Amino acid sequence: MVTIRTRLLPAAALLSATIALGPATARPPSVGQVAPAFTLTTIDGAKITSDQLRGQVVILNYWATWCGPCRQELPLLDAYYALQQRHGLRVFAAMTEDSLPISRMKPLFAALHITPVRRMTGAYRDITALPTNYVIDRAGRIRYAAAGAFTLDDLNRVIVPLLKEPAPAPAAPAA
Repeated sequence: MVTIRTRLLPAAALLSATIALGPATARPPSVGQVAPAFTLTTIDGAKITSDQLRGQVVILNYWATWCGPCRQELPLLDAYYALQQRHGLRVFAAMTEDSLPISRMKPLFAALHITPVRRMTGAYRDITALPTNYVIDRAGRIRYAAAGAFTLDDLNRVIVPLLKEPAPAPAAPAA
């Protein structure tokens, strides 16, 4: 088991945490809308676009090393992903800028099944509390968007029905 050491920060830091992801948007994405496009840059430098994830259920998780609820949620998300990935679940964990340096996080990242994210472009960066999670269904619609840590009951309530939905049919080629 990997232990994360934390540093104490004032509560205001939680509310001012930002992700190193590009310009802020006017409104964060909301439940029911088509998920705005995004590009993830993983810790190892790979780029993943939202288009590449179509047909899968995606959790975008924002967390920080100093956030107690985040440190409890991350192992749960990781274990849940390990069990559900074969059903089309993908989980991406984006750290905030004020977390520990990536070099110090390598032992944790090596132990995780979920994909750690270094950068993200798109409309998902206006985070006001940590952890924050977005869930995007197979058809590319936001089905969950909330601050606060998932519990196992929450994950089962939100994710299992989405995993049971069929993947959308591929778009017909243009004539």
